Amino acid sequence: MSKVKYYYDPDTLSYRKIEPKKSKKYRNIFLFLLGSALFGFLGLIILLNTSWVNTPKELSLEREVRNYELQYDILNRKMDQMEQVLANIEDRDNNIYRLYFEANPIPEEQRRAGFGGVNRYKDLEGFNNSEIIIDATKRLDIIQKEMVIQSKSLDEIAKLAEEKEKLLASIPAIQPVSNEDLTRMASGYGWRSDPFTKARKMHWGMDFTAPRGTPIYASGDGKVVRADNRSSGYGKHVRIDHGYGYISLYGHMSKYNVTVGQKVKRGDLIGFVGSTGRSQAPHVHYEVFKDGERINPINFYYGSLSAEEFENMLRLANQENQSLD
Repeated sequence: MSKVKYYYDPDTLSYRKIEPKKSKKYRNIFLFLLGSALFGFLGLIILLNTSWVNTPKELSLEREVRNYELQYDILNRKMDQMEQVLANIEDRDNNIYRLYFEANPIPEEQRRAGFGGVNRYKDLEGFNNSEIIIDATKRLDIIQKEMVIQSKSLDEIAKLAEEKEKLLASIPAIQPVSNEDLTRMASGYGWRSDPFTKARKMHWGMDFTAPRGTPIYASGDGKVVRADNRSSGYGKHVRIDHGYGYISLYGHMSKYNVTVGQKVKRGDLIGFVGSTGRSQAPHVHYEVFKDGERINPINFYYGSLSAEEFENMLRLANQENQSLD
C-alpha cells in the first residue's frame, strides 16, 4: 500500500493531502517498464554469450568435446607421420631390396587399394561428425593394410636373402688348387690338342698342374655325389652337387678325402693331386656343370683371385695349347 503524503496549509492551519500529478505517475510507469526491458535484454545477451550461466553438465560436455577435438588432431598428426615412414619403407623395398634380390616390385595400386564390397562404415553414419570419424577410420584401415602388405614383402625379402646367401656360398667360386701350390695353369676350356692323339679336341674343363699329393679343395658348398674311378678318362675323381643346378668335377686324383653323401663347405679338403685315368702328368682336371651343361669354370673365380691374377689366368686359358688329359 502506497504511503499518503500531507503538507501543512498555513491559511487553514491544517494538513492537506498531497495529490500526485497524473503526468508524473505515467512517467514513473514508463521508466519502470523501460528499466525492466533493458534488464531483460542485458540478461538475454549474457545468457547467449557467456559460459558461466551454463549448467555444470553443459560445461562438462563442452570440455569433453574440446578434448575429443584435441585427440583427433593428435591422431591426424600421428597418421601423417606413419604414412611418411611407411612411404619411405615402401620406396626402399621396391627400389633397393626387391631390386637387389631380383623380385618384382609391388604395384602402387596394390599397396593403395581400398576396400570394396559392403559398406564397412555404416555403423558410423548418422552422427554430427560422421564424415570426420569415417575419414579417420578409413585412413587407419588403409595404413593397417599397407603395413600387412609391407610385412609380407619383408618376409619374402628375408627368405630371398637367405637363399641368396646360400646361393653365393654354393656357387663354385674358387680354384680347386691354391696359387701357392700351383705350378701352372696348363690348359683352359675350349679346343685343344689331345696329348695322346694330337688331334684337335674340345677340352671341357681346366687343367691345374701341381705336384702329386697337392691338396684339392671344394670350390663351393655342396654334397659329394660321386667319389670313384668309374667314369672313363677321369681316373679317381669327385663330383659335388652344389644345388641350384651347379655340379663341380675334380679328376685324376691320387686319393680321396671325402665319401659319397658327405656335405662339404667351400675350401674343404676333398682329395689330392695325382695322375690317375687318362692323364699325361700330375694335375687336377676341373669342370663345372650348370643344369647338366658344361660351362667355362673361369667365369666363377671371383672368390680367390685378384684382378691381376685373374687377368693372367684368362690369358693362359685362352691359349690353344696341348691339354694334359
